Amino acid sequence: MPNLILCRHGQSEWNAKNLFTGWVDVKLSEQGIEEAQTAGKKIYENKIEIDVAYTSLLTRALETTQYILASSEQQWIPVNKSWRLNERHYGGLQGLNKDAAREKWGEEQVHQWRRSYDVQPPKESEEQREEYLNNRRYQHLDKRMMPYSESLKDTLARVVPIWADRISQHLLDGETVLVSAHGNSIRALIKYLENLSEEEIVGYEIKTGAPLVYELTDDLEVKDKYYLQ
Repeated sequence: MPNLILCRHGQSEWNAKNLFTGWVDVKLSEQGIEEAQTAGKKIYENKIEIDVAYTSLLTRALETTQYILASSEQQWIPVNKSWRLNERHYGGLQGLNKDAAREKWGEEQVHQWRRSYDVQPPKESEEQREEYLNNRRYQHLDKRMMPYSESLKDTLARVVPIWADRISQHLLDGETVLVSAHGNSIRALIKYLENLSEEEIVGYEIKTGAPLVYELTDDLEVKDKYYLQ
């Protein structure tokens, strides 16, 4: 029976400062490191053997993956990195304090940007975009694929291909897969996996640094799901 483990990265330095992060590359906070190590220990204590891991190109997810594998004594397994598992791109909100954004645009507007399914935040500036275009980690991408801003719907559209082409293939072979990524890329994957409605996924919360295990059938239907204790 194939198993899928989803884990949202631990608290980042910008999470602790209440800033919109998105594709901005920040590290884990001390709390985030502890959360990732604890996640790995839970996997170890539950005797789960991971066959392959997938993560994003952002440091906070990469660090979380490394700590999980080290703490579960499985740091030797292959790790695949893809921009498709990056956090949702928050456009022009990136780097802004969330409380300051509410003061500027209003509680309702910011809530809509954060929690609606198909509404994009304001687009990033050309100066902000230029930073990404010149970043080595994205040099293998067609620049037309680099977003200016994303809704959860947009995030889902880029996550599904890596699920269909890569992750699901491991699961169909009976392997256990760890996906260590971000709140919104994981929410997008959960929407697809569980066939949730737009209304259902909008209110879906995912704990940081907490391994969420999906037990799947041979046809990749969800048989059971639970957070590791």
